[in-house]
Amino acid sequence: MTATPDLAERYLAAWNETDPAARRALVEQVFAEDVTYTDPMADVAGRAALDATIAAVHGMFPGFVFRLAGPADAHHDQVRFTWHLGPEGAEAPVIGSDVAVTDADGRIRTVLGFLDRVPAGA
Repeated sequence: MTATPDLAERYLAAWNETDPAARRALVEQVFAEDVTYTDPMADVAGRAALDATIAAVHGMFPGFVFRLAGPADAHHDQVRFTWHLGPEGAEAPVIGSDVAVTDADGRIRTVLGFLDRVPAGA
């Protein structure tokens, strides 16, 4: 299945959801059951572990939101995009880039994340 740029928006919607039940539902919709997620601060496998990682980020950065930093680029089964994490309407202290690979059902099965800017002490 071909990945599309809107997959990045659905991905970030899952990361932005603060209600645990609603977030779990989004994680099930967007990510494959055996999803793997790797960035400099986390290396997890499975939806439950990813959901726990997202919850931990909310605890680390309360009130912050993820937003796309520009258009997503997609081809074949992969999409790459840059995101900002910060308070709504303010400069983002955290910037990263992700590459996501989809499975045959169009769900994300692999995420490779990079942190381009992180505040000291995070």
